[in-house]
Amino acid sequence: MGFLKRVIKTTFRDGHPAKAHSSFEEVSEAQLEQHLSVARYGSFLLTDAVRPSFNLDVVPSAGCRRDVYRDPETSIDVPVLMVAQTREKLFDLFISLLDPLGDEVDVVLETSHETETGKHLDLYREHIDLPILKSTLYDHEELLLNDGCTGIAVLNPRIPMEVQFDEHKLLIMYGHDLEPFEEVLQEHGVGVSDTIRFITEGEHVHASSEEYAREFEELRYMLGVEQD
Repeated sequence: MGFLKRVIKTTFRDGHPAKAHSSFEEVSEAQLEQHLSVARYGSFLLTDAVRPSFNLDVVPSAGCRRDVYRDPETSIDVPVLMVAQTREKLFDLFISLLDPLGDEVDVVLETSHETETGKHLDLYREHIDLPILKSTLYDHEELLLNDGCTGIAVLNPRIPMEVQFDEHKLLIMYGHDLEPFEEVLQEHGVGVSDTIRFITEGEHVHASSEEYAREFEELRYMLGVEQD
């Protein structure tokens, strides 16, 4: 399915006000089509879920960056690992990163199919066996990789640790002990960089479709996730 045949949402830096001007302004239809058709940047292959800005203020690349997340409610700083990986290796890496969470996990499905730009709904399911979850996710690999309106977070609140596979197809790990995740990243050959920039740090577009919206509902049903 071509990128232009999908529902496209234009977003700026998530959680930040939109810029006064977009790099897509005054771009011809032919230029736009050409830009959105590009998925490979060097050795890095994007999924169909997102595309960078027309002026490429962030060029997609693979790598990992350490960061810190401050909980707005508790003001506690939580160590974070953010990872971008090329499409061919992304899903297998995601599945491997779930192992440090233990045998039983909680799941949060994230959807922005019917929400305003920059917002999404979180649908929660507690206590699912990890092998069952992995099997279900493999059945919906294409959706998870290529739908720019679907994300998933898997967590063990008893540790606590969390792996997020977000709408931009970035992998984000939270936890006070990130060493188990770092070991997995090393096994998969993902290097740490202090200078890497992620697609969320610039203007970008998301893509989805009615077919993916329907498949999201199938995934929600298979995981037993209730919608409030």
